[in-house]
Amino acid sequence: MDQPRLDLTAIRRELITARLGQALELYDAIDSTNRRAAEWAREGAPDGAVVLAECQTAGKGRLGRRWFAPAASSLLMSVVLRPEIEPYQAQRMTMICSLGAAQAIEQVTGLRPALKWPNDLLLDDKKLGGVLTELGVSGARLTHVIVGMGLNVNLSLDQLPEVMSPPTSLLSALGQPVDRQVLLRSILSEIDRLYDRFVSGWSPHAAWRERLDTIGREVSVGDADGVVSGVAEDVDADGALLVTSADGERVRMLVGDVTLRGERL
Repeated sequence: MDQPRLDLTAIRRELITARLGQALELYDAIDSTNRRAAEWAREGAPDGAVVLAECQTAGKGRLGRRWFAPAASSLLMSVVLRPEIEPYQAQRMTMICSLGAAQAIEQVTGLRPALKWPNDLLLDDKKLGGVLTELGVSGARLTHVIVGMGLNVNLSLDQLPEVMSPPTSLLSALGQPVDRQVLLRSILSEIDRLYDRFVSGWSPHAAWRERLDTIGREVSVGDADGVVSGVAEDVDADGALLVTSADGERVRMLVGDVTLRGERL
C-alpha cells in the first residue's frame, strides 16, 4: 500500500518554530540530504534551515554505511545550524537533535527511545534511527553544522536489509502506522525549543546523558587509533565518552563506533 507523502504546504502552514524549518526544502528523491544541506549552507542557508526527502539514493550513516529507507516510509532530514561554538563542541548539536527527536517520538507515540552514544536512537536495544553530524569550517572557525537524521517510521522489518545493529521501526513497535507529518512537526518543534535554550546559555548535557543507554555498560569503542574496551563510566559536557579499561585507565573518546556487550559487531 502506498504511504501518504509529506505535504510541504501543510508543513510550512503548521510549523510554530523560531528557526527550525522556517527555510525548508522537500525532495521526492535526492542523493543525500546532508550533501544538499552542506551545499545550501555554503550558499548562505539561514540558521535552522531543513532539507527533507522522501527517498535518498545515496544516504549514509556513520563510517560511510548505507542508510536504507523505502520511499515515503521514514523521516529523512538534515538541519543547518550556525551556533557560535568551537569545532570541538559540535557534538552538542548532535545532543540537541537526537534528544529533540527522542522527546518528540515520546510525545507522539508514548514510546520512550533511548540514545546510544554517540548518535543512535534505540527501542529495546534495537536501532530506530541514526544521526550523522558534519562540520563546515573556515580556518579554525566553525561556520555551520549539518545534522542529518534518519528515523524508521512506517516500514516493516522485512523491508530492511541485514545490518550490523538489529533494526526496529515505530510501525513495528506500535503495531500501527504513525502520521509522519505530525511526528515531523513535533521533532522540529522540540529541536527548535532545545536549540533556543542552548543559544540562551543552556547545556543539553544532563538531559542527553539521562537518555543514554550506554552509561554503565561494557563497551568496545573503535576510532582511528584502535579499539578501547571497558566500562562506559560517563560522558562529559562536550559529548565525549569516558571509558575505564580493564587495567583502570580512563580514556576519553570524542568520536568512535561503540558496540554494547551482547550486540553483534
